[in-house]
Amino acid sequence: MPPRLRPTASLATDAILVGDPGRALLLAQELLEQPKMSNHSRGLWGYSGQTPAGRQLTIQSTGMGGPSAALVLGELGGLGVRRVVRVGTCTGFERSLELGEIVIVETAIAGGGSAAALGVAPDEAVAPDRQLTERLAQAPEGFRQATVASFDAHPGDQTPPPGVVAADMQTAPLLARARTLEIDAAAVLIVSEKAGEEHLEKEALETAEKRAGLAAAGILST
Repeated sequence: MPPRLRPTASLATDAILVGDPGRALLLAQELLEQPKMSNHSRGLWGYSGQTPAGRQLTIQSTGMGGPSAALVLGELGGLGVRRVVRVGTCTGFERSLELGEIVIVETAIAGGGSAAALGVAPDEAVAPDRQLTERLAQAPEGFRQATVASFDAHPGDQTPPPGVVAADMQTAPLLARARTLEIDAAAVLIVSEKAGEEHLEKEALETAEKRAGLAAAGILST
């Protein structure tokens, strides 16, 4: 199978993963000093550079959905990436969740076939790396830890399992793939919409993306 990623610059061992190429560019400009585009193949924009703390960091887009994210992570692992944090968006189901709130994934429930293809049974929970997750929980921003679900269709059209406060389309398959690759992985998700309600406005979403990205870069710098 031909590679999805064709790096034009060296990659770091630590990476922030995002679905949206535009978010990759936003975080590269926010987090890296003189970022260099490290991938543009298939529209999966990636950037590498040094953080203000002096650490090398890659920011790579993965495309939409679990299968794409799992494929990209597999190639990143082959290129030497060993720790990743997903910075993504989710649909909130619990009333207490506010638009723009940031959720640290405590566990991710597999709600679709893409996770099953990676050895995770439907409704099975996949845990992120404990150390990375504990570091995220210590961030001063007051992020909320919670259980999420990952579906292969739009989360807003799904019925979440009991105890699930939010859902996305990538986290469970991504964590499952990281487990097989022995890559440390964690995830933070921005509540960009709530079931039956309006989406978060673009400016507010970008502010939340920067907050989540700074937290992810911070824990990867230690």
